[in-house]
Amino acid sequence: MGPLAGLRVLDMTSVLMGPHATQILGDYGAEVTKVEPPAGDMIRQIGPARRAGMGPLFLNTNRSKQSITLDLKTEGGHAALIRLIAQADILVTNIRPKAMGRLGLGYEALQEINPSLIYASLVGFDQRGPYAARPAYDDLIQGGACISHCFVRAGQAPAYVPAAVADRIVGFAAVNAILSAVIERQTSGAGQKVEIPMFETMVSMILSDHLGGLTYEPPLDKGGYARQLSPERRPYRTKDGYICALIYSDDHWRRFFNAIGRPLTPETDPRFADFTARMAHIDEVYSELGQILLTRTTDEWLVLLEEADVPAMPMHSFESILQDPHLAATGFFETVEHPSVGRIRSMAVPVRFSRSQPAPCRLAPRQGENGAEVLSDAGLSDEEIAALAESGALRLPEQA
Repeated sequence: MGPLAGLRVLDMTSVLMGPHATQILGDYGAEVTKVEPPAGDMIRQIGPARRAGMGPLFLNTNRSKQSITLDLKTEGGHAALIRLIAQADILVTNIRPKAMGRLGLGYEALQEINPSLIYASLVGFDQRGPYAARPAYDDLIQGGACISHCFVRAGQAPAYVPAAVADRIVGFAAVNAILSAVIERQTSGAGQKVEIPMFETMVSMILSDHLGGLTYEPPLDKGGYARQLSPERRPYRTKDGYICALIYSDDHWRRFFNAIGRPLTPETDPRFADFTARMAHIDEVYSELGQILLTRTTDEWLVLLEEADVPAMPMHSFESILQDPHLAATGFFETVEHPSVGRIRSMAVPVRFSRSQPAPCRLAPRQGENGAEVLSDAGLSDEEIAALAESGALRLPEQA
């Protein structure tokens, strides 16, 4: 029983951003019902799989959910969804607002059915602006929100972070917004529409670091946090591999130089004298550190830096992270038996609660796996459910 036990969430999202948000809500104890179209969530097809429609991206973004497959273009499918909406606390969608409107599922229409409904709309762009109707994908938002420009400022070719960071970060932002609306509803008793735009959310995040001198009018510089944009800021090569080290504070540098037998004083090297001096010479500071770290192996540096209480981590690969001793000790990875695909590796909910610890309540479902159960819980009779399935409005697992 996680802290959100008792909340009913209808998940009308697909791919990554929305499903990531609703998985968190499900892991935290909410009852999440994923409503899929007849074709299913396209993310089911991505990556290697033991069973069609159960790829790894889907498995890792859709646990703690039930699945129902409804054809909303049919009268029966639409009516069944309305029954579910009438009993829901939260509806989460990343379908474009105009498309939701055409389906009769805009906020104003649903507010009449369920005045306490929190209607969370994950969109590409604030709907008041000229980009409102544009499609939005992670790559586009990374470029538009200055992430690719950060690579240029760091002396590299423009690039994307090789992970769906916009989808995932905006998913977290959606959880924050949804739960804020839940808390407000406890006072007002009323639901509301919450709009979470990808573009503005990511611009806010990136420019919190990099607005820099552009914060001021007139500007003091062209923006950017020099340390983060240094071409020398990267994992450092060692004698036999790489290490991630962040020697940041004055005390860190003092202990580091003492550990390698090079006492630090402003006289011996004023570039390292204090934080201000290091920031003024950050490329030189990082370059020299890189030369020093070439002199020992990764394991030797990890031991030395830990003894000196200087922040450092190994540079993991996708495979080596599975053997990380800290994650092993905390039980972060668990091998579980999935009823559809066999043994899989599952990741724990990373936060810790002293009483109501969240945990996955179920593994990612087959498409439409729980359709009959969901509609039965909503009050439909066995005969009504069978009629919906026969008409094609409801697709049960063997039909999907």
